[in-house]
Amino acid sequence: MRKQWFKLISLIVLSVLILLVFPSCRTAQKQRVLKLAHVLNAAHPVHKAMIFMAKKVNEYSGGRIKVDIYPSGQLGMERDLIELLQIGSLAMTKVSSAPLESFVPEMKIFGIPYLFRDYEHMWKVLGGDIGNKLLLAGEDYFLRGLCYYDAGSRSFYTKEKQVITPDDLNGLKIRVMKSNMSVRMVQSLGGSATPIPWGELYTALQQGVVDGAENNPPSFYLSHHYEVCKFYTLDEHTAVPDVLLISTRVWESLDPKEKIWLQKAVDESAEYQKKLWKEASDDALRKVREAGVEVIRPDKKPFIDATRGMFDSYQGTPIYELIKQIKKIK
Repeated sequence: MRKQWFKLISLIVLSVLILLVFPSCRTAQKQRVLKLAHVLNAAHPVHKAMIFMAKKVNEYSGGRIKVDIYPSGQLGMERDLIELLQIGSLAMTKVSSAPLESFVPEMKIFGIPYLFRDYEHMWKVLGGDIGNKLLLAGEDYFLRGLCYYDAGSRSFYTKEKQVITPDDLNGLKIRVMKSNMSVRMVQSLGGSATPIPWGELYTALQQGVVDGAENNPPSFYLSHHYEVCKFYTLDEHTAVPDVLLISTRVWESLDPKEKIWLQKAVDESAEYQKKLWKEASDDALRKVREAGVEVIRPDKKPFIDATRGMFDSYQGTPIYELIKQIKKIK
């Protein structure tokens, strides 16, 4: 009788242990670790927003989703990271929309100079149907956009010559992203466009491989390019947003709840990043001035006139129709 009682008690204890242990094992087994890589440094507001996103998705999922972030090009440059997403070897990346042109042709739209009237107009477009369709335009290429991060407007900075009008760019070698639209934009203004990877640009400026480049204020400051380039012309020729991408192979492996948790965290991080961006942009302009950079605010009309041909060259194409749709948004 005692043996039967002992056996019964043992079974009860074992059952309790199974109930206690196995749920935690299942949780551990179900935890998804999503690797996210990008080329910006850890001080950049976009990186900080992605840290915020990783915390939020971990919170919403109760620890079921963990995002590990690799900044500063640890896992490769932007094109490398996009290709890793396509084959499913990397879960997520943040890239500028410009390098995406080679993979998602519709992204060329952001390379059109002076596409947006102002900041408010840009976010109406990005937050509406057009912006959402563009985020999903890469699904046939195994790339799904989750959100846009603010990357401000791009402007020229140069080593030895002020740029006040487009004529001042004549003969200057200007670094651009590996983007046909970026090359065409600089050429339309009279400059010589020179694609160089972001991580190699500081040395290229130092050694005179290029005479200048173009980017937003936080990137100009955080890259330390202001140490070499002492003129910053706020012509604000293009507003090229950053895009947070996920591999469609990874996205489709998520269950419906996991997709909701991730997208919610991403959307909140995008709103958070807008505030960080404004602060970082104002701070960057102040600090580069303090470092001796001459910040120039030119008349934009000559720049707009000089680049208008890019818009006209797309007549009869889907890009032209898309531009017209964007221009109509009030």
